[in-house]
Amino acid sequence: MGKRSRKSQAFNIVIVAQAGRLQYEAVLFAASLRANSPGFTGRLLVAVPQPGPLWNGDPSIRDDEVLDLLNAFGAEIVPFESRHFGRSYPHGNKIEALAAMPEGEPFVFFDTDTLILDEITEVPFDFDRPGASQKVEGTWPRIELYGPGYTRIWKSLYDKFGLDFESSLDLSQPDEYWRRYLYFNAGWFFGRCPIEFGKRFTDYAVAIRDDAPAELVCQPLDPWLDQVALPLVIHSLDGGRDTIPAGLLDGSVSCHYRLLPLLYAREADQVVATLETVAAPNKVKKVIKKYEPVRRMIYQGRGEKVRALFDRDNLPRREQAIRNTIKKNGFWMR
Repeated sequence: MGKRSRKSQAFNIVIVAQAGRLQYEAVLFAASLRANSPGFTGRLLVAVPQPGPLWNGDPSIRDDEVLDLLNAFGAEIVPFESRHFGRSYPHGNKIEALAAMPEGEPFVFFDTDTLILDEITEVPFDFDRPGASQKVEGTWPRIELYGPGYTRIWKSLYDKFGLDFESSLDLSQPDEYWRRYLYFNAGWFFGRCPIEFGKRFTDYAVAIRDDAPAELVCQPLDPWLDQVALPLVIHSLDGGRDTIPAGLLDGSVSCHYRLLPLLYAREADQVVATLETVAAPNKVKKVIKKYEPVRRMIYQGRGEKVRALFDRDNLPRREQAIRNTIKKNGFWMR
């Protein structure tokens, strides 16, 4: 990536990991960050939920080999308590983890199912104008035939929190079309202070879950609660759409692949090459091959079989169609 006129100020990166799939994704994330962003000098903070009454069993990372490898990549494990969500809504981890992060230090949060492809310090973040991923489909709200439309549903939420609804709209989009309304994927977001951001995120998400406006009576909030609250948080903190240039995150600098079968099905050759390069060293392979989807997809060639099913220049428009094709051919794993 070419040099840009303005670099970001110093910042930390936050991911959330726990026992199971996420701990192996965290290793791949950390490996890709160190391989492809040597200029990053901030802290890589791996937030890990701790056992407590909102979890059945222990969600923390207990695999010493995983912990040692994360440490070798310079990651710092930061435990946090689940006070509002836990097992009933694991997506809430990204909301509650922010309370354990360093106060007043700018941060970028990424889901663990992300690879860093290029120098992240060249992304010109404006931490006073938070933003989030716009690589999103119109998954929420679900409009019922005789129910309220997009405007009534979203306005009820802005009104609940005393926010100006009209200034959140993209007036270049048609009325009652989902893109007119502020809506993000929560795969990455950033802000000037994780404590400030996290408190607002927690307050809004809990209030929506426990006391939603009447307009949301028929709306599902699992798994969408984080993505319902996130645009309200960002708008309330003077952020919005396009606060960083398009094409960097979810583009040339990072890839939110979601699951390995989807990565092989639809992502660019550079992404596959990055994955397989950072997974190749023996110190990485011996740890992450314990997870069956990693072992089969990366090391045993199933990923290439998935890749052969699709034309990257003519992919189905909907992710569900991609998933269905992979499943039909017996290659789906998660």
